Amino acid sequence: MRVLILAQYFPPDLGGSTTRAYNVARGLVLNGVNTTVVTSYPHYPHGVIPREFACKPFTVEQMNGVKVIRTLMIPLESKGLLRRLATFVTFMISSLQGLLLVRGIDAVWVANPDIFGIVPGLIYKSVHRCPILFNVDDLSIEDVENLKMMRAKSLSYRLAKRASSLLYRMMDAVTPISPGYFEGIERLGVQKGRMFLVLGGVDLDVFKPQQGIDSSVFTVAYSGSFSVAYDFDQVLDAAELLSGVNIVFKIQGKGELGEELERKISARRIHNVQLIDKILTRDEVSGFLGQADALILPLRDFGVPYRGISSKLYEYQALAKPIICCAKGQPAEYVEETGSGIVVTPGDGRALADAVLLLSEDAELTRSLGESGRKYVEQNLALDSIGSRMRDIIAHTIKEKRGHTDLGSGIETHPKSRADALGEVTS
Repeated sequence: MRVLILAQYFPPDLGGSTTRAYNVARGLVLNGVNTTVVTSYPHYPHGVIPREFACKPFTVEQMNGVKVIRTLMIPLESKGLLRRLATFVTFMISSLQGLLLVRGIDAVWVANPDIFGIVPGLIYKSVHRCPILFNVDDLSIEDVENLKMMRAKSLSYRLAKRASSLLYRMMDAVTPISPGYFEGIERLGVQKGRMFLVLGGVDLDVFKPQQGIDSSVFTVAYSGSFSVAYDFDQVLDAAELLSGVNIVFKIQGKGELGEELERKISARRIHNVQLIDKILTRDEVSGFLGQADALILPLRDFGVPYRGISSKLYEYQALAKPIICCAKGQPAEYVEETGSGIVVTPGDGRALADAVLLLSEDAELTRSLGESGRKYVEQNLALDSIGSRMRDIIAHTIKEKRGHTDLGSGIETHPKSRADALGEVTS
């Protein structure tokens, strides 16, 4: 089987979309699938294109068995809606360069970005006469409404929603990363039988248990994008409340909030927060997080529960560290149901401080939460497991398009309950 993946974001870019695209690609390779990725030059979130890509229309490389074709991208920092749209449109066009380099594919899986990646995907589908599958890690059209970025009754919103519905209905299969997206996808006109849950997965060879370096200081760490999706003010509030305790917060990453975060730490004279404003490799991220005692997911409260599940949670679990999850919705439910951490109200600095203090004073709780998380991802979310499920979904979709669907294939689609959704990866 030969599969093409379209993904604007791919390592070394940061972010959950990047991680999920790589994990599926690598998982497919581990299951014997010939996998090619068409992506853009590294650019997210800083907008800086590495020098080695200068003056080159495209490049071809191998990454752990995955053939990676990189195409042109404009050097814009991911800051503000217009700049993001500009990068989306650029990839929508430049990704078509792969048509000259890719031969004989059996299926296309559009990993990211939402909606915009579908357009070139449909062109590849038409040229290669193969099915197209679409990853859903963000329902942008509904988020625009929920966050009051557009009025639901406005003409622009109605046109955007109609276009989104049309594109979704053109997909042969849809693979959301969380059961929280099923209802929204259904509202866009996709039948239940074409929806297949595929959780994000984690590379257990990279993210594995490690020992902290200083037992006298309890360290809480975060690694990832400094984007508006995260509430670092809650972290700073908790740090202030814990200023007289042997507890330190380490925040590592890159993004549009980096300079603002640095100013706030300085202005508030918070001495127990260390800001590491740089990008690390996956191995370096594992080493950085592995030295901490607890790991934090400080999602911002936008007034609606989160429907997605951050890939950070799987990496945190793989490191056998307890998670402090500042969120409502699917992330909170996932952490509670896997017994891998403590859930606190997003935006509540006092609640976060209490959770950190509890873990710092209870070594047994810290250990047991970490072990529960590691056990869960080992049993359910290793890359070969995720790749096996995706391979089966793609094969099922190919057979369906050819009119040879095996009704006894055993691939579960729309989950009947939250428990079924969590367990169906291994079904």
